Amino acid sequence: MTSSNAPIGMFDSGLGGLSVYRDIRQFLPYEDVIYYADSAWCPYGTKSHEEIRRRCHAISELLIEHGAKIIVVACNTATSVAIDFLRASFPQVPFIGLEPAVKPAAALTRGGKVGVLATPRTVSGDRLRWLIETHASGVEVRTTPGNGLVELVESGTLRGPDVVRTIRPMLDPMLEAGVDVIVLGCTHYPFLRAEMQAYVGDHVAIIDSGAAIARRTASVLRATRLMRESDAIASFELMTSATAAHASRIASLLLGMPVSAMQAECSTPARQDEPALLCAVDLEPHPAAMSAVREMPGAAITA
Repeated sequence: MTSSNAPIGMFDSGLGGLSVYRDIRQFLPYEDVIYYADSAWCPYGTKSHEEIRRRCHAISELLIEHGAKIIVVACNTATSVAIDFLRASFPQVPFIGLEPAVKPAAALTRGGKVGVLATPRTVSGDRLRWLIETHASGVEVRTTPGNGLVELVESGTLRGPDVVRTIRPMLDPMLEAGVDVIVLGCTHYPFLRAEMQAYVGDHVAIIDSGAAIARRTASVLRATRLMRESDAIASFELMTSATAAHASRIASLLLGMPVSAMQAECSTPARQDEPALLCAVDLEPHPAAMSAVREMPGAAITA
């Protein structure tokens, strides 16, 4: 039987899902979290469905082996492609997925025009199309692939001319069309929010799903009686498929606190319809990881 004191598992194609971790930490300050950044395979938005499902299966298996009581798929692309597959593969573990905040955007727009920035895979997927048809009836929704945005965040480039050059061709058509709400449909994108907001101006709202996912996670933990019973300081563990030194540096920048990462490689099955191989875990602590990773103070993502 799963213990309520077991950690929450989270994963993303890279470090972008740390934007969701910030919200989860604010809503659930006493929950331990294990996060897997699949940065060696980033971005997922350009991968095939089979590749994404195989990676998500392997990572989920690793998190479960590390005791995860619930798994937050902190990646819109992974959710759209693999969430049903993961729930069928691991029925004993609740999975929380992400979806672009189309419904709140449709309610928020004053002029009836909404923009959605997402990965190419999410933009072309059936799940986003369903969200728009179901929750944005009567609203004009412009979807745009955020090419290059994930790479900016993974490199730690959050502000400056490189960011402006990348966002300009995505945001200009939205502004010209009169969009007054922009949905960030990838967990990496909130880390570029400050530069985007400065570019579009205060008359355009920029929203994401992080806070809603944190509330949903809390609700599921309560419903399954898995909310942590202790009020001791919670821990945060970061694992990555890339180098520990790079993940430590970028995660520390994104979270505004020292973070030590460990390298943990997952072996994916040769084919999706074959039994998944066990994750071959080889943890190599970053030199700074000799001291425990300390809990970060809750930090809300401002709109």
